[in-house]
Amino acid sequence: MLLGYNTNGFAHHDPFEALEVLAEIGYRSVAITLDHGRLNPFDDRFPAELTKLRDQLRRLGLKSVIETGARYLLDPRQKHEPTLLTSDPAARERRIDFLCRAIDAAAVLESDAVSLWSGVQREESVSAEESLERLSDGLRVVLRYATEQGVQLGFEPEPGMFIDTMLSFERLLQWIDAPNLLLTLDVGHLYCQGEVPIADVIARWGSRLVNVHVEDMRAGIHEHLMFGEGEMDFPPIIGALARSGYRGGVHVELSRHSHLAPQAARQAYAFLRPMFER
Repeated sequence: MLLGYNTNGFAHHDPFEALEVLAEIGYRSVAITLDHGRLNPFDDRFPAELTKLRDQLRRLGLKSVIETGARYLLDPRQKHEPTLLTSDPAARERRIDFLCRAIDAAAVLESDAVSLWSGVQREESVSAEESLERLSDGLRVVLRYATEQGVQLGFEPEPGMFIDTMLSFERLLQWIDAPNLLLTLDVGHLYCQGEVPIADVIARWGSRLVNVHVEDMRAGIHEHLMFGEGEMDFPPIIGALARSGYRGGVHVELSRHSHLAPQAARQAYAFLRPMFER
């Protein structure tokens, strides 16, 4: 396994400088959130920036995944919209276009995966079956494109979204499945939603893991906390990941700590690194 960090926790940094800081601390993988600025996939300069980023990752010896959770990249007024669940077909196409651009980026960077989620179902009149059909239709398009580019997808169950738990993810797989539709697992999400013991969840889904997010949390509250500020017991979690055979990045996700990003990254590394060494 590789200890990593999500660049959404360096929101006030130039992303290239953020990677230098993370490599200096000792991180070996980065979850790169595409967003406004130098890594905006809708900017004409993006292909050239990707080439620079690929060279930097190689020089620093960093592995990567691509994250698509930018809050206001597609809509400056509504967080995370549009999604594959949005009622307007043209808006759903914008999300599909964004995801395909992320897949292109992953192919250039030789990233382990592109991470994505369902979004929120905002229409009360739409049934769960209709939502699953809408989501599956969009995913089929994205999966076909990912297959053509040789890129894996990591689907993340996210609290508050339509696909929020491992149970709902399992239901999604009954509607659509593919060899490159894998799992992004956020262990804090498991804890805050009562999906415990976390080690048992990892044991069941370990063969499907392609990306892992980690942070501290409290039961019933979806708030990403610095390690030691929540209630989670991490040695059994790291041990379960090791036993599962997972070899990818375990990425710290502390987006709300960006105002003290270098300090937060060092603190998280000091907390987690001894567990990886054991």
